[in-house]
Amino acid sequence: MSQTLDISHLNSSQRRAVEHYCGPLLVVAGAGSGKTRALTYRIANLVLNHRVDPENILAVTFTNKAAREMKERIEKLFADQKARSDFGKPLDALSPIEQTRLRSYVYKNITKELWIGTFHALCARILRFDIEKYQDGSGRKWTRNFSIFDESDAQSLVKEIVTQKLNLDDKKFDPKSVRYAISNAKNKSLSPQDLEKDQSNFRGRVIANVYSMYQDTLSANNALDFDDLILTPVQLLKQNEQVRAYWHKRFRHVLVDEYQDTNRTQYDLISLLVTNGENSNTFNEWEYRSVFVVGDADQSIYSFRAADFTILMGFQDDFGDRLHDDDTRTMVKLEENYRSTRNILEVANQLIDNNTERIDKVLKPTRGEGEPIFLYRADDETSEAEFVTNQIRQLEAKHPELHHGKFAILYRTNAQSRAMEDSLVKLQIPYKVVGGLRFYDRKEIKDVLGYLRAIANPFDTISLLRVINTPRRGIGKTTIDSLVKASQELSIPLWEILSDETSVKSLAGRSAKGVLQFAQIIQKWRQELDACSASEIAQGVLEDSGYVADLRNQGTDEATDRLENVQELYNAVLQFEENNDDPSLLGFLASASLASDLDNLGEEDQKVSLMTLHSSKGLEFPVVFLIGLEQGLFPNYRSMEDPAALEEERRLCYVGITRAQERLFISYARERRLYGTREPASPSLFLAELPRELLNSNVAAAIPNKWTKPISEIRRNKSESRNMPNSHANDWSVGDRLIHKAYGEGEVVRIFGAGNKICLAVKFPGLGQKIIDPKMTPIRRED
Repeated sequence: MSQTLDISHLNSSQRRAVEHYCGPLLVVAGAGSGKTRALTYRIANLVLNHRVDPENILAVTFTNKAAREMKERIEKLFADQKARSDFGKPLDALSPIEQTRLRSYVYKNITKELWIGTFHALCARILRFDIEKYQDGSGRKWTRNFSIFDESDAQSLVKEIVTQKLNLDDKKFDPKSVRYAISNAKNKSLSPQDLEKDQSNFRGRVIANVYSMYQDTLSANNALDFDDLILTPVQLLKQNEQVRAYWHKRFRHVLVDEYQDTNRTQYDLISLLVTNGENSNTFNEWEYRSVFVVGDADQSIYSFRAADFTILMGFQDDFGDRLHDDDTRTMVKLEENYRSTRNILEVANQLIDNNTERIDKVLKPTRGEGEPIFLYRADDETSEAEFVTNQIRQLEAKHPELHHGKFAILYRTNAQSRAMEDSLVKLQIPYKVVGGLRFYDRKEIKDVLGYLRAIANPFDTISLLRVINTPRRGIGKTTIDSLVKASQELSIPLWEILSDETSVKSLAGRSAKGVLQFAQIIQKWRQELDACSASEIAQGVLEDSGYVADLRNQGTDEATDRLENVQELYNAVLQFEENNDDPSLLGFLASASLASDLDNLGEEDQKVSLMTLHSSKGLEFPVVFLIGLEQGLFPNYRSMEDPAALEEERRLCYVGITRAQERLFISYARERRLYGTREPASPSLFLAELPRELLNSNVAAAIPNKWTKPISEIRRNKSESRNMPNSHANDWSVGDRLIHKAYGEGEVVRIFGAGNKICLAVKFPGLGQKIIDPKMTPIRRED
């Protein structure tokens, strides 16, 4: 393609990001600031204006949905450029046949060669090439047809090790907690041996032992979990200089979206690819090479997944020029917001300005003022839900274009959905709870995938055991136990036993016929792996196994629902084949393992969306209801005594506010029943940080008192306060009176720490004692 890219319609900051060619660049992209446009135009600019080979570009996203959107935008952008070049018309002005021809040309010559996807998906692709060149520190190995165990598989495996192999007390060693500890270790690039060295107590050493046994079992099953998909390439690149050099040379231009959500292992991967293992601080071979990261520290809300926003904060030190924001050439800020009205943005700006750990930026409106934000004080969770549903009804009646899919109800905890669901059902308003049971977690789907995984990877013993007697074929538990025991005593995979007729007849007795029938099904379709597409194998195994026939014979409503889900899975296989060059079973299984129901959330689904604030990241809705703004609920109790955790809670609130495009409703209750008890509630401290002049309310008392200052003055005072000496213990005495922005008047009853690292225990009437950090908390001494 010989044409050049027209970027005249981009704003100045977007243009600067897009036109960046070589070297490092951090793009601080505020909510709704057009970061996806900047990413796609940058890729187009590299290919069209700098003649970069598409296969030398790696773009990392955090969801499959974002990857699909980026690919679609790039394809349309290139096709439109070619339409203007070849026909002097935009793509939309051409006939459908010509549009299809141009899109096909772009796909074959450009987008097919681009590596665009999530960390997990891209790493899985790398491992399909090179995993057989890797072994871990204990000599464990894998082959390229490895299985990907999802979280439920991993949980089951850890539970089996804890309760059966080690006979541990599952109350003292809760399998979920142990699994979390293992995942956390992997996200920090720690091996079982590394973890054991870090442990000073018995519990820690036991978890390290479980971790080691867990890895043994994964290796025996030729399987990786989600964390391994990233950790294993990192370890491979570190240990194999030849492999590292290949991928370093291959990916000359690396782009990373949502950089604030990266963890340390993901950072290591990017650094290894970019610098070929050199220290990032000293790496300077940027000719024909770049690392381009996009993110926003103000939207970092996934610390519980080991995300570390300080990685973004440290980009300038790691790769950049380390200059001040006004002087740097390695950072661009996208501050113009194209999503929300001016009032919504001003509320968001004033809230997040209370955080200290951030890169200073202000969302600037490009749209009109919009409606004031409405703050509703409810008597309890029931009246809060009734308010929300009544507002939906009224807005729909007034604005016919607002169908149910235009509304979202956001909350801090899943438990808050119950009252909302009751009210929506009562008014017959259709809704969906986002982030519930994944399609791929349903029993019948896992059964069918179990067959397919066993065909692709017969060393996957967990999948074999899941489906060996599903549907029932007369194979009892005793028979299965004897088969498993024999494989363990002989130290061979279970499949070697199952696929040997003599062994089966000797061990299985009267069940031998069923076992051999099962083995024949797996063997038959294993022989067709290279010759048949994923859909042909799926259809064949569903028929041969009797799984579909069994569901039909049951004749129950539940069986009918399950059958419909199985048919939908077959549709998913067909769709995968249509959208991917590689129609193989391995390709589909990797895609299915990494799928998320959030990837399929679309506006065409005309139902009100209910979801946690964490699930709302990356989405937008014309009308948003942000509910449950109460102390202890949002922010939650655990964050009240931890300044860093409180700042993350505030970022979470900021994310919720910036999901709204046209209207924003915020609510809290005077009392709420959660977890079985009814408790009085007080307004969230975040409410006191919102500008009163932009809030309307059902009652004046619903708007908490605050120190009313324009945002410019708040920023100035905040900047000045950061340059003041830190609070010292001798600044405060027991008995001092102070005023807290949200809690009101209080008395210092104890001082913890010394020097400039102190915390105050403060007693607030009606609220009890709170431990606060005077450097991080909005307080002033009472005169």
